[in-house]
Amino acid sequence: MHCPFCSADETKVVDSRLVADGDQVRRRRECLQCHERFTTFETAELLLPRVVKQNGQREPFNEDKLRAGIQRAVEKRPVSTERVEAAVAQIKHALQATGERELPAMRIGELVMEQLRELDQVAYVRFASVYRRFEDVSDFSDEIERLNTRGKATAEPGDVS
Repeated sequence: MHCPFCSADETKVVDSRLVADGDQVRRRRECLQCHERFTTFETAELLLPRVVKQNGQREPFNEDKLRAGIQRAVEKRPVSTERVEAAVAQIKHALQATGERELPAMRIGELVMEQLRELDQVAYVRFASVYRRFEDVSDFSDEIERLNTRGKATAEPGDVS
């Protein structure tokens, strides 16, 4: 690791700690030449599959695009940034776990909808309306009915709604 202050090649690790729920290592380093200290972060590089769009075009997975779509859906809803980041991480983990080199964009959209269903039902319907290209109000009401039916099926016995 090069020193960011003097560009020397030799640095030593002074302290290492796990951060981000153990997914990252934070290291404090000291330059052996100028003795300045700095912090580095180390993460495992896991490859995400390429996205195959409906028109057949292939593109690299874009985490920022995923995050922006989720943030757009939860805009002005009581969903914390931490929960959005957790949803992004969950989706990325699911994509990596497939072991596939390419995945259809539709599969990623379904994963987003699963996460939004858990985060906020209004955000879920917002995303679904764009993702599934709702044409009229009946499409909205059909989706809300499916959401209500699913909610009743997963409710705990004794829950009062």
